[in-house]
Amino acid sequence: MAVVTPIRAPEAQPSRVHPKQFHKRDYVVLGGAVAASFALVWLAYTQLLPFTGAFGFILCWLAVFFAMYYIAAREVDGRVVARDRAMAALVTVVAIAVVIPLVLIVGYVVYKGVAFVRVAFFTTTSAGIGPENPASQTGGAQAIVGTLEQVGIATLISVPLGMMTAVYLNEVGGRLKRPVRIFVDTMSGVPSIVAGLFIFTVLVEKHGFSGFAAALALSILMLPTVTRTSEVVLRLVPDGLREASLALGSPHWRTVWGVVMPSARSGLVTAAILGVARVVGETAPLIMTAFGSETMNTNPFSGAQAALPLSAYQHFLSSQNSDVDRAWLYALVLLLIVLVLFVTARVVGRGSIGRR
Repeated sequence: MAVVTPIRAPEAQPSRVHPKQFHKRDYVVLGGAVAASFALVWLAYTQLLPFTGAFGFILCWLAVFFAMYYIAAREVDGRVVARDRAMAALVTVVAIAVVIPLVLIVGYVVYKGVAFVRVAFFTTTSAGIGPENPASQTGGAQAIVGTLEQVGIATLISVPLGMMTAVYLNEVGGRLKRPVRIFVDTMSGVPSIVAGLFIFTVLVEKHGFSGFAAALALSILMLPTVTRTSEVVLRLVPDGLREASLALGSPHWRTVWGVVMPSARSGLVTAAILGVARVVGETAPLIMTAFGSETMNTNPFSGAQAALPLSAYQHFLSSQNSDVDRAWLYALVLLLIVLVLFVTARVVGRGSIGRR
């Protein structure tokens, strides 16, 4: 007699929960933690306890939210996922807290300056325009040209020097490696006014104010930023690429030039961008080197020259409302120029890497 074996239904496999996956119930848990923590803190902070102030309320709300969110996520998905979700929430809150001041600053500059933007600002100078004229009658071509020339010359000086110094520190080395690194780290903390005083003493007192003197002061401030960032980027290049190039018979200099530098090109472009960001808004060194001008001076090697941050600073010192409004316009244009330069540099860097 044949024995019939009963067929068992397949057991349901437990669903695996990945910390990075966010499902509908996770949104419900997050929203519930936000709402419950806000209600609890509002009741305790404003109704039961004698506390006032938005800053303290936000801190208490965040503390209660993280606690509630962790407990709720632990009950639903376990401790591992709960810890990951709590840390992700913390990092997100910190990122938002960093971005909010930046958005407020940029938004306020745009709000104050966009009302006075005219085409004439980019095509004419401010010569002959006094504080009695309305703020819409403003020419800033001389400041735009001065900023582009000064930052451009400073970039041409500091970027090659900074990258070569980074190559020496990371790829070559030697007895001077430690002193050079200490010197670069020390230069990173030099106040901008010191760079301006140095160039004023060495160059301006003998040859007068000029855009080139301003570019030299800016290059002193830009050099340590480019060097340190480039060194960190070169450290990220895998040693296997160097070893493979050397094993194929390439000399050391060829390995650095043909393998290491192209592999780190995107990071090196970022280093140059950070260097420009370090100096494009500097005003103190320009006061003692470029001095400022209301007329167009396209020759950076002779005569005083205007710049956007310097012109904005000089107009902010005025007691006339029209000059203060012009200062906001100069600040807005400077912000737009920096944005265009950064986007262009990032596009060029990514395009070069793709072709490579």
